[in-house]
Amino acid sequence: MTDDALKTPTDIKSNAAKTVAEALNAILADSFALYLKTKNFHWHVSGPHFRDYHLMLDDQATQILGTTDAIAERVRKTGNTTLRSIGDIARHQSIEDNDEEFVPAAQMLIELREDNLKLVEKLREAKDIVDEAKDNATSGILDEWTDLAEERAWFLFEASRNA
Repeated sequence: MTDDALKTPTDIKSNAAKTVAEALNAILADSFALYLKTKNFHWHVSGPHFRDYHLMLDDQATQILGTTDAIAERVRKTGNTTLRSIGDIARHQSIEDNDEEFVPAAQMLIELREDNLKLVEKLREAKDIVDEAKDNATSGILDEWTDLAEERAWFLFEASRNA
């Protein structure tokens, strides 16, 4: 099969669509990295606020994972292809992994807050790109994803005040 077999018809000019796809694939990679880090911290959180943090991180991970399919499908709808593997995610992600054996709960919340804010920054950059490409559908969805990431950062901030 050739690359043409996966070309989805779109009215977005090819260069603009490719730029949109690159921005969305970076967001997708960061979303998977943030999902796994959030689950890691969910699995390994400990301390006096264990139950609250454990539940909050599980809710946030579920929310993050819930966006991944929509992100990938937006890439496909613009006539491009998306990420294919863990290695592909690693090549595109900007959110850093945390492989430490132990991370204090307060540090987990701070790190995840900063990662969510980094994702917000990427979403805002992508918004400019998709608006320039006149990709209205992606533009609208980016607003929703930005709001979700801002809400996660807010919850993490509030939870970490007395951590």
